[in-house]
Amino acid sequence: PFNQLYDGTITIISIIVSIQLAFFLFSKNDKAFKKHEKWLYLIGYIILPFIILTKIPIGVDGYNPRILIGIFILIWTNDTFAYVVGKSIGKHKLFERISPKKTIEGFFGGLTFSILGSIVIAKFFIGTSNIGIWIGIAILVSIFATLGDLIQSKFKRLAGVKDSGKIMPGHGGILDRLDSIIYVAPFIFLFYQILNYVS
Repeated sequence: PFNQLYDGTITIISIIVSIQLAFFLFSKNDKAFKKHEKWLYLIGYIILPFIILTKIPIGVDGYNPRILIGIFILIWTNDTFAYVVGKSIGKHKLFERISPKKTIEGFFGGLTFSILGSIVIAKFFIGTSNIGIWIGIAILVSIFATLGDLIQSKFKRLAGVKDSGKIMPGHGGILDRLDSIIYVAPFIFLFYQILNYVS
């Protein structure tokens, strides 16, 4: 069940760490992490977002796994169309220093198709009339999933490795498959909390 103090605490900690990681992404500091920073990122970047993921599917009518599946579909839609559009018409690099293949055109292509996908998901998969909420989730997914992907790319670049692990070789490692969802989860949950508070 939801607990305002507990949920608020883990969300705030996770978002503070996420903001710190965003600063880390845009900084030119390529120094190795200190021990306390590694623990901070382990807890705030990986463990807490997974806890938050268990709470996101709890909607107004109780537990609904389609909510989480819908978010995963939006992430895959964003990734797929960012790649397709970027490959087709992409000319302006998004963040060449970290990820040379990502383009601004690709980002907006992913955002556009994520918004279209969110309307389909809300209407036909979730069965809700609150399409605006899912459009908001799609925008959050496009922005923060892209940031999560870039942060993971910087982690690998600093570590001097191609894959984040030996599981799923050739796909960047298991963390590469989850970097988007773990980074976006606290922001979607915060969005939920704000909507709940406003309503």
